[in-house]
Amino acid sequence: MASLPEGFFPRILFILQNYGQSFLSGIGNTMLIALVSTFVGCIIGFGVGIVDTIPTDRKENAAKYYLIGLVKVILRAYVEIFRGTPMMIQAAFIYYGVPYIFGINLGMMQAALLIVSINTGAYMAETVRGGILSIDPGQTEGAMAIGMTHFQTMINVILPQALRNIMPQIGNNLIINIKDTCVLTIIGVTELTYATRSVAGAYYTFFESFSIAMVLYFILTFVCSRILRFIEKKMDGPENYTLVVDESMGMANYKYGQHPHEPNPDFREYKRGEELDGVVRKGGR
Repeated sequence: MASLPEGFFPRILFILQNYGQSFLSGIGNTMLIALVSTFVGCIIGFGVGIVDTIPTDRKENAAKYYLIGLVKVILRAYVEIFRGTPMMIQAAFIYYGVPYIFGINLGMMQAALLIVSINTGAYMAETVRGGILSIDPGQTEGAMAIGMTHFQTMINVILPQALRNIMPQIGNNLIINIKDTCVLTIIGVTELTYATRSVAGAYYTFFESFSIAMVLYFILTFVCSRILRFIEKKMDGPENYTLVVDESMGMANYKYGQHPHEPNPDFREYKRGEELDGVVRKGGR
């Protein structure tokens, strides 16, 4: 066993040289759990959000009204339970409780993905519900007026707009999941914090080892937040129209990328129609 050098930075280099692979393995598991669980949690959240906003009328269909009402109660209980209890307790309950109650043995990684996914789904459900409610109700009414079902309205009209509004919260959940995977040490998942504790115990270099872990967590969250910010800007898209003033029509919209003095095709058609009307009126006289 190699001797530990003196000094903070020499010890940091010593730990990285001898246990760098352990840190990399922990980073890999941390990011795998965070990314997969955030994705699955978003799917759960969108599903719960869509169901939670289904309109019901007892007079039209009593059976549907009570059935959807029961589903909403169950989903509301799920959201409140998983938002109202610590994820560390949930991890212990699910990992040790599922085999005891249902006889299903979960591997540590399987349990970790399940725990973080359903926890994220509970938070995303409220985020999605708020995003849906932030959209003008007139758009839902218009979609219903042309014969769309609630599901079609959500998928084609509401959710594409709500997604942009809730994108920052999706990114926030990813950042939280990267950090909160540390609670999975209670069930023995070898993520970054677990790897750090193992390295620190080898030479009792707790300060140095956790300093490395702190820097690694910051790099992971910073890089992810920059990527998500870039995606948000891409979702905004370019400026679609440049507003200019036309003497004959007051204000008119021109397509992005056109010359500002060249009318768009719709405006040219309008002007051509005016000219034809003038010719017809003159011929009538």
